[in-house]
Amino acid sequence: MRFIRTGISLLLITGLVLPSGAQERADPTEVGMSAQRLSRIGSFLQTYVDEGTVAGASAMVARRGRVVYREDVGYQDKASGVTMTDSTLFRIYSMSKPITSVAILMLYEEGHFQLGDPVSKFIPAFDDLTVYDADAPSRRAALARPVTIHDLLTHQSGLTYGMSNATPVDSLYRVTPVFGGGDLADFAGRVSNLPLLHQPGETWHYSVATDILGYVVEVVSGMTLEDFFEQRIFKPLGMTDTGFSVEKEDLHRLSTNYRRNRQGELYAIDRDATSQFAAPVQFFSGGGGLVSTMSDYLRFAEMLRRGGVLDGHRLLSSKTIALMTTDHIGYEFAPGWGFGLGVRVCTNVAATRMLGSEGAYEWSGAANTYFFIDPVEDLVAMVWTQFMPFAAFPMSNQFKTAVYASIEE
Repeated sequence: MRFIRTGISLLLITGLVLPSGAQERADPTEVGMSAQRLSRIGSFLQTYVDEGTVAGASAMVARRGRVVYREDVGYQDKASGVTMTDSTLFRIYSMSKPITSVAILMLYEEGHFQLGDPVSKFIPAFDDLTVYDADAPSRRAALARPVTIHDLLTHQSGLTYGMSNATPVDSLYRVTPVFGGGDLADFAGRVSNLPLLHQPGETWHYSVATDILGYVVEVVSGMTLEDFFEQRIFKPLGMTDTGFSVEKEDLHRLSTNYRRNRQGELYAIDRDATSQFAAPVQFFSGGGGLVSTMSDYLRFAEMLRRGGVLDGHRLLSSKTIALMTTDHIGYEFAPGWGFGLGVRVCTNVAATRMLGSEGAYEWSGAANTYFFIDPVEDLVAMVWTQFMPFAAFPMSNQFKTAVYASIEE
């Protein structure tokens, strides 16, 4: 059955011819959810489109491994009138990080290193790292201990992003600049020449750590990160639409990325043929470089929910997934949230002031893509749009509330 509303294509129940790699669909009532309550998602997403906040958005909910809700609202590209569909490609930016974390944990399982091993074991330049010290004559001091693989996975390495001039180290990242071209080896070299923001293990600070992990994957495996992803993760999981660039014949599927001008009007900042993703890249950013479809990412998320296996292809053991999705930092970096190995983990539902479950985990991307997995409720859910800056509106929180409010058993 297929329902059509103005600007919205809604999939709710079975009986459809599904594209290759799609997950089984079910009537929401078959898995203890309300179709009527799930329909609230489309209502508020349509409001975002109607008010000009976003050009378009997509949402998906799966419970017990079956898709109970899929909705595509508004436009993939507003100027041309191309609507969002289930084949639309999105820049997922930092939602690349859980994939890179899985890659490094696959190599960990194979015995190539321990999580407490120093990064310098694989990137010798990290042996010479220093930490910023405003009181030191050179503004640099020695590390109390080396940066470890675990530090990178938990964002406790002392690296930063340089997205602002909030600290002297951030300013140095911008002046260098660390994202100055070349491959991952070149990137790691530039990063290693800059001081850390704080001592390793001292606190949580979002950073380029996952891009460094991507280089560790290359060094250990002897493959480019692109090839490792393709051969070891995407191909086994049937993720045929995920990669670091978009083929010419698929550019018509790439959603336009938007910002808003001073008058509040949307304008394109990256689109199809002129996109930065329209040509092969040399720098494979495991921290933020992937393009994907919602259906592809669902397969990755379902692998996590099912304990590391999907359709007979096991990427990680269930114990490793449990380790990945357990709080490792021992404090809240945001109210109610600790951090695991590449994902944030709910440690206190009441402190989040949101519906949810302790042990649920999630992450998001800079263009306002978002997913969460709740092992207690057997849920995978995601809502994606293409708009910057991040968190400019509460779409993901509204979505999450609507999903949990739809559970009837």
